[in-house]
Amino acid sequence: MGKSVQIEIMDTTLRDGEQTSGVSFVPHEKLMIARLLLEDVKVDRIEVASARVSDGELHAVKIICDWAKKHDSLHKVEVLGFVDGHTSVDWIYSTGCRVINLLAKGSLKHCTYQLKKTPEQHISDILAVVRYAKERGLETNLYLEDWSNGMKDSPAYVFQLVDALKESGIKRFMLPDTLGILNPLQVIEFMRKMKKRYPTIPFDFHAHNDYDLAVSNVLAAVLSGVQGLHTTINGLGERAGNAPLASVQAILKDHFSACTHIVENKLNDVSRVVESYSGITIPANQPLVGENVFTQVAGVHADGDNKNDLYCNELLPERFGRIREYALGKTSGKANIEKNLQNLGLELDEESMKRVTERIIELGDKKELVTREDLPYIISDVLKHEGANNKVKLKSYFVNLAHGLKPMATLCIEINGQAYEESSSGDGQYDAFVRALRKIYKDILGRAFPRLINYAVNIPPGGRTDAFVQTVITWEYDKKIFRTRGLDADQTEAAIKATIKMLNRIEDY
Repeated sequence: MGKSVQIEIMDTTLRDGEQTSGVSFVPHEKLMIARLLLEDVKVDRIEVASARVSDGELHAVKIICDWAKKHDSLHKVEVLGFVDGHTSVDWIYSTGCRVINLLAKGSLKHCTYQLKKTPEQHISDILAVVRYAKERGLETNLYLEDWSNGMKDSPAYVFQLVDALKESGIKRFMLPDTLGILNPLQVIEFMRKMKKRYPTIPFDFHAHNDYDLAVSNVLAAVLSGVQGLHTTINGLGERAGNAPLASVQAILKDHFSACTHIVENKLNDVSRVVESYSGITIPANQPLVGENVFTQVAGVHADGDNKNDLYCNELLPERFGRIREYALGKTSGKANIEKNLQNLGLELDEESMKRVTERIIELGDKKELVTREDLPYIISDVLKHEGANNKVKLKSYFVNLAHGLKPMATLCIEINGQAYEESSSGDGQYDAFVRALRKIYKDILGRAFPRLINYAVNIPPGGRTDAFVQTVITWEYDKKIFRTRGLDADQTEAAIKATIKMLNRIEDY
């Protein structure tokens, strides 16, 4: 690309991202995401809503703009508006927002068949909205909806539109591949035509991922001289979604030496927040933010990392607020185990290492997921020293379930050498067990008990009656969030094992 170029990032998670099927953010969620994007991740602009959608949307834009105005960021907040006379402009103005992203038709087909207007009529309507927005103190950016088809089928129409509007005071012309039809070669061809004809106009490119080419097309646009890109967190968006911000950022920096204002180590945090609020789970293999992408599975890779980082690339996990992990399973081998032991500060002699490796391979053959957190317990089990150093030990417990009665749990637990017994009822066997524990910690010991954030159960495939159940529980304690896992043939027993692990974790806080 030659010398480094500065690329402006406009994130549209709160507008186009919310058009993902089944996704709807409530106002306080929109505000939280907006703050994370502008304050932590430091995107240049955010598109937060479409005009006229609902009263809830009106409220959401108002609270975002109130916050943005107090933090000198109001000029970074944008709302999609329509060529509808005064209606969209007035709606946006009433929220306190001062930037309208005006949606016009970028293809002759859309103009003719959807609006049923001539290009001249549409241009006249656009100019009227732009003039009125200026009167009300709004800055205008213009979307050319279906621009990609416009350049394929009716380029003369696209040029007619831009020729008529380029002196109207519009700040940016935003060129979307609305239906996700382009490939990178077409992006380069069409974008270079735009840049050659209009060398001084700032262009944004807005990609859709219908052919899984959104990121590639974004980069082709940058190669062609585009100054602004539209992204979403986790690639949310209409149909197959938009270009994911994390992927765009990494490729811009590593492959093209392009400059942005993005703070990379905050990307994972906002990704998890959006995952939680949207209900759209991030695939484990999603680049940069997926759970597995910084996990080495093959033992040869871990061995290579021990020998001058042979299997590492520029995508260092620390850049993105992550850490590199080494999976434990049937393909992991000794090197993976050694890496995990190093991270835990543990050392084993050769014979012990061999026995632990055999046990992990055995679990891997059963399709069990073995985690770093499980490793000390596997070691204890294999070496017959289970629980020797644990400060919290479950001595015994009894849970029952009877028709028409609430489940009951009775337990005896040893904490720092002192045994305690307690009983409780609950909404389920595990709930009864936790309530009994909570009584011991809160009522007897006067200590805080962690809050359960999430509870997930995985059953490895295979259909055997003796299949293990993995229970993963997310906890919050002392303003920190962490997960523990339990593995057993019984779901309640697996959850109890995860809970005892948690209690031993908090003893070290």
